[in-house]
Parts: sequence; structure tokens; C-alpha cells
Amino acid sequence: MSAAELLEGDLFAAAEALRRGEVTSVELTTAALEALGTHAPALNALVELWDDEALATAERIDGERQGGAALGPLAGVPLAHKDMFYRAGKACASGSTVRGDFVPTVTASVIERLDAAGVVDLGRLNMVEFALGLTGHNDITGHPKNPWNLDHITGGSSSGPVASIAARLNFAALGSDTGGSIRVPAACVGITGLKPTYGRVSRAGALPLSHTLDHVGPLARSARDLALLMEVIAGPDPRDPTAVDRPVPPYLALLDRPLGGMRLAVGEAPFEIPLSAEVAGLYDRAVERLSAVDAVASRITLPPIEPLNALRRVIMLSEVATRHEDFVAEKRGEYNAYTLARLEPGYEVAATAYLRAVTYRAEALRRFCAEVFAAADVLVLPALAEPIAKLDAAGSADTAAYVRLVNGMGHFICPFNYLGLPALTLPIGRTQNGLPMAIQLVAPPFAEARLLRLAHHLEREADFRLGPPPFPS
Repeated sequence: MSAAELLEGDLFAAAEALRRGEVTSVELTTAALEALGTHAPALNALVELWDDEALATAERIDGERQGGAALGPLAGVPLAHKDMFYRAGKACASGSTVRGDFVPTVTASVIERLDAAGVVDLGRLNMVEFALGLTGHNDITGHPKNPWNLDHITGGSSSGPVASIAARLNFAALGSDTGGSIRVPAACVGITGLKPTYGRVSRAGALPLSHTLDHVGPLARSARDLALLMEVIAGPDPRDPTAVDRPVPPYLALLDRPLGGMRLAVGEAPFEIPLSAEVAGLYDRAVERLSAVDAVASRITLPPIEPLNALRRVIMLSEVATRHEDFVAEKRGEYNAYTLARLEPGYEVAATAYLRAVTYRAEALRRFCAEVFAAADVLVLPALAEPIAKLDAAGSADTAAYVRLVNGMGHFICPFNYLGLPALTLPIGRTQNGLPMAIQLVAPPFAEARLLRLAHHLEREADFRLGPPPFPS
């Protein structure tokens, strides 16, 4: 199989082809650089490619492989990532001009772990300014476009990464998720995305947004690829005091283990916000397909989640506003209007409201787990309530329509940032406009292996997976 053909497939298959000597890292890296350089600009997915450094790294890894050196599980695989993970000496603008000249002196822990696993770093991908926004809009760097239909949003804030992965330009990427920024864009473009448990993956050297809500996790085309990446990036980190010191499971080895009658709690209508008729139909058909795997599905009435959304919103607005206070005072005119529409309400939040939201979090988690997971292993929910919106659907960023669109997109997603629970989205089909739709799986704390195993079985046995989009034609 050629390097270009491998780029159409999964990360795991590419890593295996490299290990077996069927392709060299230089060949695969060259193919990825050409694909990104040729096609990613049309999607507004690309910030910068590091061609020379990437090819030098690939050549070194090929030499080490030929010399019989022990190599990491991803040795020679080329990847590009969201422009928010620091690499010492390389610019990291995070979708902004406010920090357009920022050059970090440290490298993110997750990037260091990928380096140690042998990944070839290709460069930086576009994103929502400062990772603040679920639609993917960015007037500064250009709105990334959905490869299923260029008139539609990618979702955000990991917009460039998901566009590149879905379009078969990039095998996988790291993303961040403060209020759905992994799961929503993955759902919008028909790939898989995992938000791990809070503390499962280090955030050291990743752009901070809201320190009690930020998560780092992988985006890819399959549950197996997510598992492979999680084995590399998960685990404790002395640079991040919130990174939990507990063993990292063998996620890959657990994927094929039988589900053994895994208990699924399936959320059923009526929900607090209604699903569109089209999305409801896809969701119901996806629930019917759950019978294809060895699991026991029971319908449940979902506990109220809008109060959890409200609490998360208070925390996020307060912490984001605090982090950006000096920047806004000095450089407000350089901010994207979409960012300001999400950020500035934080200056109106009372300190007492913030403290109540933070202190209630542990009790909210205890109650939710007791109600949902006492008799279930995984919660099954819609990912989104409406078909994927067009880029111009919300009009100007400072209108109430934009904020309503964002809050609606996050309704089923954001509670699990507040609760810190692991959650995964994977595709279930396409709406009449040809855009993907997804389902969400949620598990108790640190049960990522359970989510990945279920998603893997659903992909194989129930067709919970989409092929490539029509871009590039």
C-alpha cells in the first residue's frame, strides 16, 4: 500500500505499516505534508507546516529503525495538532493576533509524550480564537470549513484538526475540551473524539482557558486510534498537579474483549431541549442498532442537565474573563467578535455565584453517578439536537442568535465538563443535507477503556462509522 493510500486509512494501520517496513516515515511524512499543503488551505484548516524539521525527524526515525533501535508505538507517524499545544521555540498563536508573536520556552507534556512515542510533528492547525467557541468561527484566521459541505461549520474549538482528519489529510490530532471542543467538532465532521476524565491527561503546556474545566484528549477516525493515542498521552505528570496518579490501562488490548452484556442506560425523549425530527430519527435508529452488540440497553429518563450547564457556564465565564482581563483591557480591538461575545459576560458574574458553582461540583457528580450509573455501565445520549448549521446561520457574533446556537450545541455535551466524566462521540449517519450526526457515550470516572471498547464494537458490528467526505473531490 502506498503512502498516499495509507493516509486514507487509520492511524493504527499506518503505525503497523511503518513497523513492518512496508513504508518509510519519509514517504508517509512527505505524503502528509503534500496533502495538508495542497488541500488544507481550502478548508482554512492550516496555520503552518514545519516541512524541514518534519522530514529531518522522519529521516532520523527511518535510520533508527534500519539500525534495529527500539522505537515507540507511533514511530514515524506524521501528525499535526491544534495551535494551542506549546513547542519550545515555535510560535503558538492559538487562533489569535493578541498572542500572534507568542513563542513558548516549554513544550507541552502531551507533545513530549508523542515525541517519545516517535510521532513526526508536522505543524499547527487552525482553531477558534483561544479555544473559546463551539461553532468553529474565527474572523481572524478564517472560519474552518466542513469537508462534507464547505458552507457548513466544523464545530469548535478544535476546528482545523477535525477538518484535516475527516478530509484524510491528517491521521489524528490532539484537541482540548472545556465545553465540548473535542466532541462537538468530531460530531460535526463524522469522526470520533474522546474527552477523558478530568485529570486523566496532563494539561501542562497547553493553552489554558478555564482551569477547572479544561481537558485534553484525542481526535481520530476510530476508537482503536483513540485507544492508541490514550496509551501514549494519559498518566500522571509532575508539571500538572491536577493530573491523577493512577495506572494507565492497556486500552488497545481491552478493545476486543467481549462486552459481556454491558449495561447501557439510553436517554429517551422528552429531553429538556427537543431533538429535531430528523436528528430524533437518526438517534432512534442508532439506539435500535445497539442490539447488534452484546449489551443490554434500558431506556431512562435523563436527570436534569440544564442546571449543570448553567453551573458550568458560570465557572467558565468567570475563569475565562479573569484569564483574559489584562489582554482585553490592552488589546480589545484585536479580539474576534465571536470570542468577545462569549468572554465579556464573565465580567458580570458575581463571585458568590462562581464559588457556589465550584463547591457544588463534587456533590453534583456524586448525585449524577448514583442516579445514572448505579444500574448502568455507560450512558447513551444524543450528541447534538439539530443538524449541522451553515457558517452564516447565526449572523453576527454579537447577536443573541450566536449565543443561542452555541448553548444549544452544547446542551448534551457541556454537563460532562462540569462533572469531569469521560465522554466520547462517534458518528451514526448523515442528515438529509449530507452532514454527519453523532451519538455520545458517557461513563463513570476513569472508565475510558469501557467507552473505547463499546465504541470499537459499535464501529465493527453496528456500522457506527462514516467513510471519507466528498472533499477533496
